[in-house]
Amino acid sequence: MLKTVFVTTLLAFTASFALAQRPDFSEDVRAFLRVEASVVALTNVTVIDGTGAASKAGQTIVIEGDRIAAVGAVGSVDIPDGAEALDFSGHTVIPGIVGLHDHTYLTGRYEPSTPRLYLASGVTTIRTTGSAEPLKDINARHAIAEGREPGPAMCVTGPYLSGPGNPGMKELSGPDEAQRVTAYWAEEGVDWFKVYMHISHDALEAVIKEAHKHGIKVTGHLCSVSFREAVALGIDNVEHGLLANTDYVPDKKRDDCPMGFEAGYVDLDLQSEAVQATFDALIENDVPMTSTLAVLEAFVPGRPVPEQRALDLLPESFREQVRAMRTQLLESSYAILDSLFAKAMAYEYAFVQAGGLLAAGVDPSGFGGVLPGFGDQRNYELLLETGFSPAQVVQIMTANGAKVLGIDDAVGTLTPGKQADLVVINGDLEAQPETIRNVAVVFRQGVGYDPARLLKSVKQMLRGQ
Repeated sequence: MLKTVFVTTLLAFTASFALAQRPDFSEDVRAFLRVEASVVALTNVTVIDGTGAASKAGQTIVIEGDRIAAVGAVGSVDIPDGAEALDFSGHTVIPGIVGLHDHTYLTGRYEPSTPRLYLASGVTTIRTTGSAEPLKDINARHAIAEGREPGPAMCVTGPYLSGPGNPGMKELSGPDEAQRVTAYWAEEGVDWFKVYMHISHDALEAVIKEAHKHGIKVTGHLCSVSFREAVALGIDNVEHGLLANTDYVPDKKRDDCPMGFEAGYVDLDLQSEAVQATFDALIENDVPMTSTLAVLEAFVPGRPVPEQRALDLLPESFREQVRAMRTQLLESSYAILDSLFAKAMAYEYAFVQAGGLLAAGVDPSGFGGVLPGFGDQRNYELLLETGFSPAQVVQIMTANGAKVLGIDDAVGTLTPGKQADLVVINGDLEAQPETIRNVAVVFRQGVGYDPARLLKSVKQMLRGQ
């Protein structure tokens, strides 16, 4: 079934992003700026440009205003007179990360410091993909766009839309309520919608139809509705990959979410007709998949979660909670076998090999051990472990995310004419994946932010200082 044709041809977020210009920054934001010159040249850098092409050493990038003016080999690019030339020998430059499952909360509530944490980590655009407090997200989006707060460009989703069985979310009783709630939040200005595990077929169909009337897309963490079923209803994106897909549950009943179903996927044949049918449905209907390996890893015993740098950032009282919740989680039925995690990775790799579009996000939910931004960086290492090359991983985390959001004409690759959203990393990212954590400068709209200052402010905010 082909996807519904939109009445509106552009998403609100796409249009606003395309029209966005660098704002006048408040004094509070200026405290985090490291580079403000109108013309900047980054010299002697290695570039991984987000297109999937091999890295290039010895490059110069010229930024004029909020745009990339030129990218090329040192000596072949003219540096304008008066430009602020910054020699970044030994550094790698990638496009700003586009995080497609990047909530603004820690352990279920909105946290004002999270936009700063994303930006400090090199994430220059996020989609919240489920909001615990959507009005706060909308307000944060405006504050960042107007230069009153530092942070990434924010694509805001509405509240979680589910069915009975998810207290704390909007539990839709049926299609009438689904239509009404969707229309309300569309008018409030959300950019996407996200449906959750226990939504019914009829309610999901109503959400999709109403959202599309407003030119808004829908993604989902599915269960009661499988991937193929959701594609048939017109969904625009699916989250989490294999471990949220009930296409392969024997004798699955309509609108039933069989808890613990994923345990049966350890021996799933990725070359089977059933798996290929899922991939064909997604690919033929232009439905991308979002990888969230960083949060899935948190459920796998023996994995390095939480990272020590995350614990160092959190208040001591919260660190103890994180450790205790991690121990409890790994002793519960929610724990994921390492072999199942490997299968989930292989599923995403096979999807891309089949021609599917894969993007990525951190999903900083659960017990708080996977932090905004830090988890996006961890995704880089995990996607390498999955089998992708460094160039492919950068493309997944940047250009592909921009394509899903419909803003790939503006960001996502280091291409002249595009907005200057880019990340300067201290080290050889190809040879040493862990250097993804060594962010030296983050440029958004051509302005360079100091990650160390941003992280210091995050620590102060989290500790109430």
